Amino acid sequence: MFSKVRIRKHEVGLWFRHGDFKQLLTSGAYRLPRIWLGHDRVEIVDRTSSKFEHKMLDTLVAEPGVAEHLTVVELNDDERALVWKDGRLGWVLKTGRHAFWNKPAKIEIEKFNVNDFKFDHPKLEAVLNFPGGSQVLDGIRVESHERVLLFRKGELIEQLGPGLHVYWIGTGKITWKTIDLREQVADVAGQEIMTADKVTLRVNLVATYQVTDPVKAVTVVADHAQALYREAQLALREAVGTRPLDKLLTDKDQVGNEVRNALASRAEEFGVVVRSIGLRDIILPGEMKAILNEVILAQKQAEANLIRRREDTAAARSQANTAKLLAENPQLARMRELEAIGDVLKGVKATFVLGKGDLVEQVRSLTADEQGCALREFSEDHDED
Repeated sequence: MFSKVRIRKHEVGLWFRHGDFKQLLTSGAYRLPRIWLGHDRVEIVDRTSSKFEHKMLDTLVAEPGVAEHLTVVELNDDERALVWKDGRLGWVLKTGRHAFWNKPAKIEIEKFNVNDFKFDHPKLEAVLNFPGGSQVLDGIRVESHERVLLFRKGELIEQLGPGLHVYWIGTGKITWKTIDLREQVADVAGQEIMTADKVTLRVNLVATYQVTDPVKAVTVVADHAQALYREAQLALREAVGTRPLDKLLTDKDQVGNEVRNALASRAEEFGVVVRSIGLRDIILPGEMKAILNEVILAQKQAEANLIRRREDTAAARSQANTAKLLAENPQLARMRELEAIGDVLKGVKATFVLGKGDLVEQVRSLTADEQGCALREFSEDHDED
C-alpha cells in the first residue's frame, strides 16, 4: 500500500495526487501511499540547473510551499532581465514568468526597462558576448578614427565616439552609418574632355579629402564620396574646357588649383574638406601625340641653332678683340709668337746659339729644317767634347 521515495540534498520532489499538486518534498526518505496504483506520483527535480521549468509553472509558483524555494521573475513587454548564478551570467530573460531555485547556487536578478534604449553595465563585454545576449542586445564598436551616426526609426538620435555602445533590440528599427575621419583619396580617372582649341583628351585627376562633419556627410548627400567624385568631374571639365592645349600642358598646377577652389566650396556643404588636387595624367590621341612631338622637335632644333649662332658670334667677337689688342700692342704680339714657337718646339732636344738682332727672326731661322739639322749635329759634337 506504500511506496518509498528518496529525495537527495540537491533535489526536490513534486508530489501530485490525481494530477493536482499536493506537496513539495525536500531531501529525505518518504513512504507515499498508492503510488503503485497510479493515484499519486512524484516528480524528482534537480536544482543544480537552477532554472525551474515546468508546464504547470504558473500553478506551482502560486503554492506557498513552492514559492518559498524559488525566486520568481515577472517581466513585462518592455522589460528584460539578467540572471547571475554564483557571480557569472547564466541567463538573459525576455518577457514572461521565470523561476529559479534559491539553492544550491546563489541567484541574483537585474531587471531593465528597454525604453531606456541604451544599455550600460559594468560587465558590458561579458553581457554582449553571452550566447543569449545577441537576442536582446546589439553592440556597435567605434574605432578611434571613426564616428557612427545612430538612427532609431529613421531618425538621427546620437553621434557615437570611440568605444563600445550597446542598445536593446525590439525598441524600434535601429540602423547606423560609420564615417571614416581619416584622409581619403579619390581617383577621377579617364575623363574625356575637349579643350578650347577642340582637342579631345583624357585627364586623370587625384583628390585627397577628409570628412570633418559626419552629420552633413550622411544627411546632406546620400554618399559623400560619390558626391565629391561627381563635383570633381564637373570642376575638371570647366577648368580644362576653357584652355587651349598648350596652355593646359604648361599650367597643370594652375588647373589643379582652379579645380580645388571650385570643389572646396561645394564639398564644404556636405561636411568634407578638400586637402589637395592634382592632375596625374593628360592622355592625348595618337595623332595628336605625333604632331606635338614634331612641334617640340622643331622648337628644340630652333633653340639649338640659336645657341650655336650665339656661340659663333661670341667667338668671332672674341677673335676681333684679340686682333685689335695685338695690333695696338706689338710687344704683346711678339710674346704670342714666342708662345706659339714654344708650343711647336715642345719635346725637341736642341741647343740654340743666338746673336744680335731680332730675336724672333733668329728663332725663325733656327727652326728651318737645314738649320735644325746643323744645330743637332753641333749639339751632338759638343756633347762628345
